[in-house]
Amino acid sequence: MPIDPYILLLLGTVGLAALFPARGAASDVASGASTAAIAFLFFLYGARLSTREALDGLKHWRLHVTVLACTFLVFPLLGLAARGFVPVLLNEPLYQGLLFLTLVPSTIQSSIAFTSMARGNVPAAICAGSFSSLVGIVVTPLLAAAVLGSGAGFSADSLVEIVLQLLVPFAAGQLLRRWIGSFVTRHKKALGLVDRGSILLVVYTAFSEGMVQGIWHQVSPLRLGGLLAVEAVLLAVMLALTWYGAKALRFDRADRVAIQFAGSKKSLAAGLPMASVLFGAHASLAVLPLMLFHQMQLMVCAVIAKRRARDVQGTITVSAPPAASRTAVGTGTRSG
Repeated sequence: MPIDPYILLLLGTVGLAALFPARGAASDVASGASTAAIAFLFFLYGARLSTREALDGLKHWRLHVTVLACTFLVFPLLGLAARGFVPVLLNEPLYQGLLFLTLVPSTIQSSIAFTSMARGNVPAAICAGSFSSLVGIVVTPLLAAAVLGSGAGFSADSLVEIVLQLLVPFAAGQLLRRWIGSFVTRHKKALGLVDRGSILLVVYTAFSEGMVQGIWHQVSPLRLGGLLAVEAVLLAVMLALTWYGAKALRFDRADRVAIQFAGSKKSLAAGLPMASVLFGAHASLAVLPLMLFHQMQLMVCAVIAKRRARDVQGTITVSAPPAASRTAVGTGTRSG
């Protein structure tokens, strides 16, 4: 199972923050640059989202409601149930990060990639991921206020800050899409590097603050092992629920594939900026579970997508008559 090269960059950024954390004036500069990068990141998200595609996707509302329910209802309920692992497998800060992980929206790019690989409903995956990201800008902070409370440092000011940093740039991107949409599409690859660079800057800032505050003494190898075990169970449960739940709701195979991949994953790109606003100096511990879950979901879903693709190929091969048989049938028809 492949390791996402971007995860290696994230880990390298964490190591850089551990060795050379930003302090004093450098910390202020890094924080300001991180804020600007987050705003630009969501501006690009808004500029990329096709309003027409989003409106067309609303026609498949049952699928999107199912994905949103998995993302913002089932996931948080499982996160709340995971409190039973405290303090046996998790300590309180890691549990807070795990609970935050269950509140963030779904992914877009990987949901589309895995759905395409598994020969599922790709347009539905595009719309489902986009809707989840858009809804998450508002819903994730509200859920954090409800289930994390003071643990997330939530306040009216933090909600305003999230709206200003995330929702306003996203809306601006949507408004300007008419003029810049073609430019964004043509330079998709280059702007993708800007996306990833922005996230790396957010990670560096968050982990630098964690190092300066000295909060890493709260994490031990045993606790990290416990966190990985809990996340593995969480992912397995969500993969099973999205697949068999979609079957119980009478979705066809292509839709079930889209629901499974869009409804079982969490977005690192959306979660990191929100965590930096909500958790402040403790954001590094808050995003650690999300970073680990991100790599885990990519590895597991890659295997599942390849298996689903082989299943489809096997079905096509079995159902199609051999070439010799088709020739014989055609010959018999002509002679008759």
